[in-house]
Amino acid sequence: MIQTLRLTIKPYHDQDQEKMIELLTNSIIKETFIIPDFKTKEEAVRMFEKLKTYSYDPRHYERGVYLKEELIGFVNDVEINGTSIELGYVIHPIHHNLGYATEVLKAVILDLFNNGYTEVITGAFEKNRASCRVMEKCGMQRLDRTEEIEYHGMLQRCIYYHIQKE
Repeated sequence: MIQTLRLTIKPYHDQDQEKMIELLTNSIIKETFIIPDFKTKEEAVRMFEKLKTYSYDPRHYERGVYLKEELIGFVNDVEINGTSIELGYVIHPIHHNLGYATEVLKAVILDLFNNGYTEVITGAFEKNRASCRVMEKCGMQRLDRTEEIEYHGMLQRCIYYHIQKE
């Protein structure tokens, strides 16, 4: 568990299911974070159960972001390669522009460095300037790496940032 000034970052609990499904199906979040389209609530519940299991598995970095015990976001591994880890992160849109994403990412970077990782990578769709700004505020530098990703029928340019342990 990580405690920041305003937030707690920790594994999920069963009572987080509805809030997580709300995050996973939020149309604003899905504009900038690649999440499957769930055809049924049962599919979304299965995804929550999988993520909850990952949040207790030392081979994954999957954590919920909590404001006063309410799940408002998450951070998770996209890829782990030795001591390098790529992360994704989400904060519910009603909590945007309050500094929570920056607070979470800074704390998670420190936690990962303290746990043996030497590089943290994050990516965002180029049009997601807010997320790019979060990465910059966390001391991350733009990588010379881009990817074209088709998502929801549109080609998105993804840009990447990283920070290395000093």
